[in-house]
Amino acid sequence: QVQLLESGGGSVQAGGSLRLSCAVSGYRRVNYCMGWFRQAPGKEREGVAIVYTRDGSTDYADSVKGRFTISQDNAKNTLNLQMNGLKPEDTAMYWCVADGPGTWCGGAFRGQGTQVTVSS
Repeated sequence: QVQLLESGGGSVQAGGSLRLSCAVSGYRRVNYCMGWFRQAPGKEREGVAIVYTRDGSTDYADSVKGRFTISQDNAKNTLNLQMNGLKPEDTAMYWCVADGPGTWCGGAFRGQGTQVTVSS
């Protein structure tokens, strides 16, 4: 099993920044990918960013490209999501995922999430 615990959410004004972190623990290593999802009330969940752990390659949803950066801190077993230029439409529950077979690395392990609220 892989346990994931997010932190770093909060409230910020439009244009501001937040940094989300996802602490990884458990007896099983992450072998393939990690990512971030989000879901706003009344909307479908959205894959936001993914990193492939073997080569560090990344990909982003068009809605966040150029504003969000996903990164791994292998020494700390942590996945980060730096979010700059936040917009009200970024308001959502965010959670990290690991080693999923689905799009954006979903479908296997996930954390409980952290709330991000962006006010205009």
